[in-house]
Amino acid sequence: MLIQCTKKLLTELKVKPTLQVEEDALFSWHANLITVNRRKTLVLMNDRNRYTIVLHGLKAADFKKINELILGAIKETLQAEGVHDSVIEQYLIQAKDISYSTTKNRSFIARLNKACEHVYFYEGDFNLQLLNQPFVNKQTSRLIVGEGNNKYTRPNEDLYSDLGNLVEGPIFQTEAFIFHVKLQLENHQVWRRISVPKHITFPELHHTLQIAFGWQDYHLHEFTIFEGKPFSLDQKQGIDKATPIVKLVCHEETLHYSSDIPTKMESGEKPADYLPAEMIYTYDFGDNWEHRIVLEKVIDDYEVNHPICLAGEGNAPPEDVGGELGYDEFLDIMANPAHPDHEQMERWSRSQLYEDFDIDKVNWRLGKRHDKV
Repeated sequence: MLIQCTKKLLTELKVKPTLQVEEDALFSWHANLITVNRRKTLVLMNDRNRYTIVLHGLKAADFKKINELILGAIKETLQAEGVHDSVIEQYLIQAKDISYSTTKNRSFIARLNKACEHVYFYEGDFNLQLLNQPFVNKQTSRLIVGEGNNKYTRPNEDLYSDLGNLVEGPIFQTEAFIFHVKLQLENHQVWRRISVPKHITFPELHHTLQIAFGWQDYHLHEFTIFEGKPFSLDQKQGIDKATPIVKLVCHEETLHYSSDIPTKMESGEKPADYLPAEMIYTYDFGDNWEHRIVLEKVIDDYEVNHPICLAGEGNAPPEDVGGELGYDEFLDIMANPAHPDHEQMERWSRSQLYEDFDIDKVNWRLGKRHDKV
């Protein structure tokens, strides 16, 4: 594997660059050292597909074992993409030992600079507890990039194609969960049935639910996990009779609140580690939208690495509508063109990006940008 470094990175690594050699572009990366959140950050961009991998918060001791960290980051990121372990192993075997050289030409430098711009864009999403940043890697690699001559592509899709050609077959893991997710409303039926890869994390499930229900990710959220087997969808006993075993939260400040329920950060946590169980996803602690998540089925023939909305009914309320009472009032006004507030409410609903449930549009968003709308 060839890592082609900027002068700044070569100085930091304290390595003597090898002579420029031709390497299969799939096993060749350009790399730069930048500063994000006042921390040293290594940005790697694959020469063939422009997929980006980020190591954040590097210290002097880390640079002494940089080969190990780079290979580990590639492996961990491909696992986060849902790539089968056998495919990852084959890639790393063919990559062989790492060598370092200077950058190739101005064209690759320009592409690397663009990758670094994308990394800066997501600096608010860095996990300060981790060196490798799988979430940022996936996000930056889903952005459209130009190839010249008015041609555009997505690095993640090109990576999948390249790995498929490498192994001459499918590259993704095949297990997945099918969840029924119902928004807990008294007067409205709003639910989605979604399939998600087994490797999905709770932050990724959060973004999946945001897209599936049309939320805009304006507010905090949490997952509450209940002990035992999940309740059936038609069970009359309320979930309030069940015993919560843990809350998974999205913000560190929430950890300091007094609670009888053990609380931990959701980062790195996976539903697979808690199932079978029932979960409540709460979004916006003001309007307090609760979504009841029930595992319906586990399948072993899933052929993609992103969630899919299989079915659904009803529109989720617009953001900041004021809970279910506010939603009822909103619907009454919207249904009555003669109401004095009708025109204003229509403008407000558009500003909140409120729209009817459209399963095709949801699946387009899940397939192209499933971590964020």
